[in-house]
Parts: sequence; C-alpha cells; structure tokens
Amino acid sequence: MGSAATSPPPLLGKLTQEDSKRVAAHMGSAAGPSPPPSGKLTQEDLKRVAAHRAVEFVEPGMALGLGTGSTAAHALDRLGDLLRAGALPGVTGVPTSLKTELHASRVGIPLLPLGGDRGPPRIHLSIDGADEVDPDLNLVKGRGGSLLREKMIEGAGDKFVVIVDESKLVPRLGCTGAVPVEVIPFGAPHTLGLIRKVFDGLPGFHARLRMVKKDAEEDTPFVTDNGNYIVEMFFDDGIHGDLHDISDQLLRITGVIEHGMFLGMATTIIVANKDGTVTVMEKKD
Repeated sequence: MGSAATSPPPLLGKLTQEDSKRVAAHMGSAAGPSPPPSGKLTQEDLKRVAAHRAVEFVEPGMALGLGTGSTAAHALDRLGDLLRAGALPGVTGVPTSLKTELHASRVGIPLLPLGGDRGPPRIHLSIDGADEVDPDLNLVKGRGGSLLREKMIEGAGDKFVVIVDESKLVPRLGCTGAVPVEVIPFGAPHTLGLIRKVFDGLPGFHARLRMVKKDAEEDTPFVTDNGNYIVEMFFDDGIHGDLHDISDQLLRITGVIEHGMFLGMATTIIVANKDGTVTVMEKKD
C-alpha cells in the first residue's frame, strides 16, 4: 500500500497528544479506489465505500470470514457481484451469524462451517464492521448480538479487515454505547451482578440485560444465535484502565461466555471519511 500523507480522521471525544500519536502510527494509504462521488455522502454511502475497498483484499480461492451488520452487508453484496461475474473463482465464506448465512446464500457466496471435515483448512481473511475503534485498533463489536461467532471466526483467520466510517473512531472503548457481554441464560441476573462487581464504585457505570419486546407481550431477554443472553455495559467516559486485565476479569466469571472487546485482533482498519476518501490503518508488529 502507498504512504500518502494525511491527517487522521477526527475521533469522537477529546484525544490526548498520545492518542493522536498512536493513531498516526497506524496510518497508511489514504487514497480511495475511485474519486469520491459528488454531493453529500450519507452514512450508508460511507459504509459502502469502506466495504468495497475491503473486498479489494480478496483473491481467488480464499476462504473468508463473513461479518455481520449493516456495513458488512455491503461487502457481502460486492462479493456476490464479483462471484457472479467470475472475478473471484473458488472463494468461499464462513458466516458469523444466521443473518449473514441467509444474506450470503442469497447473493451466491458458497458457505462452509468453521472447522471439521467440511470446513476450510484455513480462513485467509475476515471482513467485518465494528461499533468502535480506538487509537490502538482495539474494537467494540457485537452490539447486534453476534459477538461470539464473530470472535471465533475472525480470531481463527490469518487477517482481519475492519470496515467503518469515521464516526466509529473513538479515543477509548465504550465511549458511544454498550459494550456487550454474552452470558448463559441460567442464572443471568446472578451473572449480571458479578459483572457489576468488576466495575464496583466506577462513576457513570451501569449494566443491564438487553431486553426486546415481542408483539404485545412484556419485554423479554434478547436471545443470540447461540441461545444466550446479552448483558450491556455502559460507561459515561469510556473504559479506563488495562483492557486486557478487564477482559480477564470478565472471562473469569462463571456464566460469562465472551465479551465484545476485540483486543489486538484487527490487522487492517479501513475508514471511509465524510469526503469520500478512504484511510487505511495497519496493525504494527
């Protein structure tokens, strides 16, 4: 990739000088695949720009991890177009959710399971969106409820390309919304209490079970593709402290299956800027 100089896209919240240095250290090419379209771009336009750029990483014969969410959906559509045109022979995908499985099947992407005799020997590349990206390329993912399968598949691949618009860039994780934690249904209120204890005394923290309304019935817990519940953690000023230590504390709780902090997993971040240009940030060795 090129090394065109560019200013980092703005991050939500106030960055320290150290934050800005860490972002700049990851900056790569800022040139988009084509000149930006005229007129004001919507958020969906930006998602599509980033997704199409990510698909340029795909080569014939690759096995792909197929992400979940509105941004990843644009990548699925683009992959389907290229497969039907004969431009990517032999490409297959491992879906990260039932929704993605249906979408990929509809656009003609051949699907495989993760592992086993029928699965691919390796996943060459995963493409997915993110809810937040911090200056060290750590992510919050899974607000749609697919975090467990996403982490399993994207963690199994050689490369993980993340596609976002610049509104997803934050000074620290947890700034813009929930950080999800997948828990087993049995004893979920008890597990919720143990999660709260990890952040006991932290100002501005609260956690709750994600609830949904079904028809005219009372609210019921949201259920993931795996039959589990989601605890949503909220932080007034994002997560401060050692993210890996916090991760370990959460995962040591019996009843917690996985959380939505994807630490050190992304190899490439593709950011669609409001002017239609694309910034590429690469993980440093």
